[in-house]
Amino acid sequence: MTDQNINNGFEDESIEKTEVDAAEAETNSTDNNNAGGEAAEVEVELSELDKALLKVAELEEQLARRNADMYNLQQEYNGYVRRSKQDLIMARENGINKVIETLLSVLDDAALAREHGDLTGPAGTIVDKLESTLTTNFKVQRFGEVGEEFDPNFHEALMSQPSAEVENEQIGQLIQPGYKAGDKVIRPARVGVVTPE
Repeated sequence: MTDQNINNGFEDESIEKTEVDAAEAETNSTDNNNAGGEAAEVEVELSELDKALLKVAELEEQLARRNADMYNLQQEYNGYVRRSKQDLIMARENGINKVIETLLSVLDDAALAREHGDLTGPAGTIVDKLESTLTTNFKVQRFGEVGEEFDPNFHEALMSQPSAEVENEQIGQLIQPGYKAGDKVIRPARVGVVTPE
């Protein structure tokens, strides 16, 4: 081989090496650009993921608030229904008590007529039926008899008289009988009380 061939061989190798280096540099540059692009894409995807997660958290918070509002509304409704039922029961009881109060004067007059023997025949039958209906259907009971122990929850003392014959306060005179429907006093018995000396 001649010197020229040797030089040409080196030149060819150096040209090839330069071309290979240029190709590698271009590949590296492309890889770097791709890596930079991928990093940007990953960053964009992360920011979109963060936005989506924030949106999910916001929606979960809204759902929790709506559920709490729904629960509170349900509790208010349940309270309203309960109060309405209680009000209905009270209104019914008050209506019945008003009717019974109205009939008490009739019962008082009937009791006085019975004491004097004036309540006979069909009128007596009607009064007996009225009394039994009130007792059976509405649990109306008459109370306040002479000799009963005085109880301010059931009796209204209109007068008082001391006596050595009694140990506790007792009813000495019944002025007007009392009536109760179930446990509720419709009218207290008006009485004269005998008290121990």
